[in-house]
Amino acid sequence: MYSQSDYKESAEYIKSRIKEPVPKILLTLGTGLGFLADIAADPVIIPYCDIPRFKTSTAPGHMGRLVAGKLCGIPVFMMQGRLHAYEGYTPEDIVYPLRALSLLGVKTVILTNAAGAVNESYRPGDLMIISDHIKLAPQSPLTGENLPEFGPRFCDMSETYDAEYRKAAKNSAEKLGIRAHEGVYFYFQGPQYETPAEIRAARALGGDAVGMSTVFEAIAASHMKMRVLGISLMSNMAAGILKTPLSSEEVERCANKQKDAFSALILDVLPKLL
Repeated sequence: MYSQSDYKESAEYIKSRIKEPVPKILLTLGTGLGFLADIAADPVIIPYCDIPRFKTSTAPGHMGRLVAGKLCGIPVFMMQGRLHAYEGYTPEDIVYPLRALSLLGVKTVILTNAAGAVNESYRPGDLMIISDHIKLAPQSPLTGENLPEFGPRFCDMSETYDAEYRKAAKNSAEKLGIRAHEGVYFYFQGPQYETPAEIRAARALGGDAVGMSTVFEAIAASHMKMRVLGISLMSNMAAGILKTPLSSEEVERCANKQKDAFSALILDVLPKLL
């Protein structure tokens, strides 16, 4: 278990490295989507390994750096890569950066990921604005002693993904001519991709896309009363829909192909979240 003093130490170190004003928005950039941090103005780049108690990303496509800079003139933190349970990290490890940054005043988080499309009306390259999620895995970042400085013992999850933010993202996508859906993200721990039978089960339970991230951060953000926007890039059709095997290379190729559309949507919606 991490203590409140652990989070404060990390936050103080980050604050000592960055410039004023301290960002109030965090973008967590998923697999293959870290390129957005490369276009930030006036960036300060801090490797996770330099920050007290931050763990290091080991997944392909995750650089493991915290970037503080400006997008559209707006100060933002950007996580170039995140942690995953399949790397051996605990849910508490995974949300540690989010909690530390909350102590610096972060109130809004944009969670992005690359996901497999379960909904057969979707196609690779589409974006999905997350309306809700399903997590059947038993782990939670709120397990163990509750730290009341972050939130209550029992956390409401009725509207984890902010309705106003979802509407703003849909409006931005429509304006830009980007294919975007609103749907439910179904969490699987991985690192193996899902079986065709698991995908059929996810579809039957109401899932529109599957992935191995995002949900623990969303839970922690809800606990801390942050406003959350979740965006998934459909990097492939999920197992069993097509005959082609799944691979991490396919995910990164799709992310690279769609980086202009993804960047345009984030840059258009960002000022609407202030």
